[in-house]
Amino acid sequence: MKMVTLGMDLAKTVFAIHGVDERGKVGLKKQLRREQMTIFFANLPHCLIGMEACGSAHWPQSAIW
Repeated sequence: MKMVTLGMDLAKTVFAIHGVDERGKVGLKKQLRREQMTIFFANLPHCLIGMEACGSAHWPQSAIW
């Protein structure tokens, strides 16, 4: 089954990966440590990757000042 879209939950040490095929069927659920990330993505066929960002990631920089 070829994954066409991957979702990735960013963290400090363990990353959660969730992949779906062209029909939206889940085909991949995996947890990777930081040192495994490069090898995993280097061997993966081309696909769309979405990364999770919390609500505070979009907070305007000027509001901090």
